Amino acid sequence: MVIALFRHGLTEENKRKAYLGWKDSPLCKDSKNMSTNSRYDLFFSSDLPRCVETAKILFPTKSLKLLPELREMDFGQWEGKTYEDLKELLLYQRWLSDPLSYNPPGGESFEEFTHRVQNGWEMITGEILSKNIERCAIITHGGVIRFLLSKFAPIKNDFWSWQAPHKQGYELIFEREALRRGETCTLLQEVPLTAKELG
Repeated sequence: MVIALFRHGLTEENKRKAYLGWKDSPLCKDSKNMSTNSRYDLFFSSDLPRCVETAKILFPTKSLKLLPELREMDFGQWEGKTYEDLKELLLYQRWLSDPLSYNPPGGESFEEFTHRVQNGWEMITGEILSKNIERCAIITHGGVIRFLLSKFAPIKNDFWSWQAPHKQGYELIFEREALRRGETCTLLQEVPLTAKELG
């Protein structure tokens, strides 16, 4: 069974390296030109517009199941701010050095974020197992992908060691029973996204 993870296209806020969680930002022009040859049977997406738009670019004829559980971490008062904006704040410095013990003001703790994403994952896997779906795609955010890879990839890396590029997805390939039991996948492979051919 294949579960693919795709990050939304690069946004204007991503370009300026701002924290972008529950607020939204328009996709950059180049992001509207992405394409993939990969095929899936069922599609889930974060309900935030940057993910929905990316899903429609990559899989234009497919219907989406939108899950707020697949949203990025809520950065609260730090949304739209950059490292340069925040670096003098003591709470921000503490959060950077110990993100498990501190959280953005008005935002989510790491524990709240990962608990929410885990709930979304269980909803998705429950549905694909009950419907006997073999290939499923999830369009979501960098933090969500890094968390899922830290839990289910066959290589053990922590959350901060994983990368979630905008122009590449991952396919996690599971044995059915391993997926049912919440175990790691047997194989992880990259799925490059390419520019659409003109003409």
